[in-house]
Amino acid sequence: MNFLQPRLSLKVVQKQILTPGLVQMVSILALNKLELKEMIDQEMVENPILDEVLEDEPPSVEQLAEDEERQAEPADQEIRDVDGNSDPFEEIDFGSFFDEYLDPGYRTPQAEVVELPSFENFLSKPLSLIDHLEWQLTMGHNSAELQEAVTLILGNLNEDGYLAGEEPGKPVSLEEIAQSGGLELQVMEEALRIVQECDPAGVAARDLRECLLIQLHALGMGGTLASQIASEHLQQLKNKQYKEISRALGQPVAEVEAAVEVIRKLDPYPGQRYNRAQARLIEPDVFITKQGDEYTPRVNEDDVPQLRLNPTYRRLLDHGKATKEVRNYVKERYTSAIHLLKNIEQRKHTIVRVCEAIIGRQRDFLDYGVDYLKPMMIKDVAEEVGVHPSTVSRAVSSKYAHTPQGVFELRYFFSEAVNGPSGAATSLLILKRKVKKMIEQENKSNPLTDEQITYILRGQGISVTRRTVAKYRADLKIPSTHQRRDKH
Repeated sequence: MNFLQPRLSLKVVQKQILTPGLVQMVSILALNKLELKEMIDQEMVENPILDEVLEDEPPSVEQLAEDEERQAEPADQEIRDVDGNSDPFEEIDFGSFFDEYLDPGYRTPQAEVVELPSFENFLSKPLSLIDHLEWQLTMGHNSAELQEAVTLILGNLNEDGYLAGEEPGKPVSLEEIAQSGGLELQVMEEALRIVQECDPAGVAARDLRECLLIQLHALGMGGTLASQIASEHLQQLKNKQYKEISRALGQPVAEVEAAVEVIRKLDPYPGQRYNRAQARLIEPDVFITKQGDEYTPRVNEDDVPQLRLNPTYRRLLDHGKATKEVRNYVKERYTSAIHLLKNIEQRKHTIVRVCEAIIGRQRDFLDYGVDYLKPMMIKDVAEEVGVHPSTVSRAVSSKYAHTPQGVFELRYFFSEAVNGPSGAATSLLILKRKVKKMIEQENKSNPLTDEQITYILRGQGISVTRRTVAKYRADLKIPSTHQRRDKH
């Protein structure tokens, strides 16, 4: 059993270790302006060495006295511990860092700004679909078993308000829900009826047909021509085949079209009104302005706290005025503060360099507008700036630039290329804009086919296939030729 005995061995391996400072640098680079401001505010709370520089704040009497005292000290004053031994901090030039990042003055308690409640505290939480339904259902007096069934129904609603299964596009059956909760199918059917009677009308439907029929019933239009069309001719309705519906139901085309107008006013996604993403506050992270004939990027630092090191803590490092524990704490906080200041500056430098590369490649866009946007890949900008592509990705993530053409997300400038005129490259975004514009200007009675759009693009020197055009049309959520054709 000798092979089970412990032994020592040496092995050389390569490992990539992210230091805390590097992790912070990476995370700070990915922050937009609003997120950076929030992070700095939090750091100032946690690190007493960090202070905010206030504009036009004169130095206080205490600051002037400290400056005078510092000038009277020997330049090579050696810091020592209380026990007389050499201090390990002496190799760090604290003075130079404090001189560089010193706060302009001591702030009296009267000058302190009282922290006010966050504006978000005055905003109400958006009401979700489930919240809205639960509020209505609490007004009922149902049995515990029925309440449990209702809860299961609510738990299976998707964002559109439909009963949804695990497989996308496939509704979950009441049998499955009943089985999962150990309930009788009859109880589950009653629970479904109760939920479907709630507002918004059409909620808890298992498909579009049922959703429309519930809404028509709520309008008192059950059994009408509109209800019959929604029930039996939904696919023909989708394809605008009104004459076929007219013949099948033995009704005049005018009557069918009137019924279709009623159906068009219904909501096919009743849950979305409660699940819409809230408007997001956007502040430009970069201003791209023209100075003479050149465009220059400037990082937006308005309202972002400008940081310095608090001078009070310098005294704790001089003449052995503090215990070793206090000095260790100051060193730790001091190191953290310096890392933060350097990483914030590095973020600014990286964003500027990336924006300079964008400006160099997108000059025509800045001069003439969106139609002149050129293809641009992240890896190409990374090579120009001399950084890893992931660094460029973080530098443009969730950040916006104010340009002469408007405010755009920095990611907007990056798109792949398709074959363009004379072998040149055309931006994918521009190609999609061309497809969309062609369809917007087409004859609605005789809309363009994907093949025709492909032929037109090839005439403009853009080489694409019909399948590619169909894919781009689907990405733009534009219906097929048949669905766009006006049936009148």
